[in-house]
Amino acid sequence: MANPKKKTTKSRKGMRQWKEKISSPNLVECPHCHHLVLPHHVCPYCGYYNGRPVIVVEKKKKKEKAA
Repeated sequence: MANPKKKTTKSRKGMRQWKEKISSPNLVECPHCHHLVLPHHVCPYCGYYNGRPVIVVEKKKKKEKAA
């Protein structure tokens, strides 16, 4: 089997691995509810895609305070 002849330096290792970093997702504003969502996906907040309602989203109920 092949073995490395010399130690790989931190600089060379970093130059090789720089393209493997995790990037943040590209978010766009929903034209209907103005939340940030992934492009080409149904908005999970309002259920609209391409200006039309696609899914019915139930509104979250507010918690009642115990007296």
